Amino acid sequence: MQAHEPRGLREIDDELWVAEDGLRYVVEMGRRMTVIRLPSGELFVHSPMPLDDELRVQLAELGAVRFVLPASNLHGHLRMGDYRVAYPDAQLFAVAGLADKRSDLDFDGELPDDADPGWSDVLEWEVLRGVPKITEVVFFHRPTRTLVVGDTCFNISPDAPLATRVWAWGPRMRRRAGPPPLFRAAVRDKSAARDSVNQILEWDFDRVIVGHGEIIEADGHEAFRSAWSWL
Repeated sequence: MQAHEPRGLREIDDELWVAEDGLRYVVEMGRRMTVIRLPSGELFVHSPMPLDDELRVQLAELGAVRFVLPASNLHGHLRMGDYRVAYPDAQLFAVAGLADKRSDLDFDGELPDDADPGWSDVLEWEVLRGVPKITEVVFFHRPTRTLVVGDTCFNISPDAPLATRVWAWGPRMRRRAGPPPLFRAAVRDKSAARDSVNQILEWDFDRVIVGHGEIIEADGHEAFRSAWSWL
């Protein structure tokens, strides 16, 4: 996905929506927010994007925003303050290392220590360990068999700009879903990362909502396994 203007929420499954926006970090790569409606009717917002009037109205139509989380200490936290102001009753969760980085925000909890039972009925989660500079939490939405990630798995289209493909795929220019070269280089403990990946692969997911690129709508379990088979 290579959008340059924000796009509104679109439903991709029961109780599951995404919104997409442009993002340039070294290269143009786009970004994606995921919204899940919990059994309570409240909303779980992952990697919040800019809160414009259209998005605010759409969220209000779906339910009350209850939980707001980034994908990692690098991905999806820049707009969390907007949601704190707009939704004072919502709970903001950090990942390890983010609270020090975002001292301007008053977090209600931190993963992995403070998993909230408000989402545990339908969501499982796992920290990808062994990557000390990037603390990413991967979520699994059981009802729709959907994995939700940030930077652990890109899926850049062959139609993306050349610079984006080179950055995401590496110098061999072989298309694949997976972490970009810079993320792979950040792995310091392959054994710990492998244990985390194996735990994620215990989940019965088929779809993968990636933070950057095209959603993997089918065979996502095999795509994710293949993406991390280099460990």
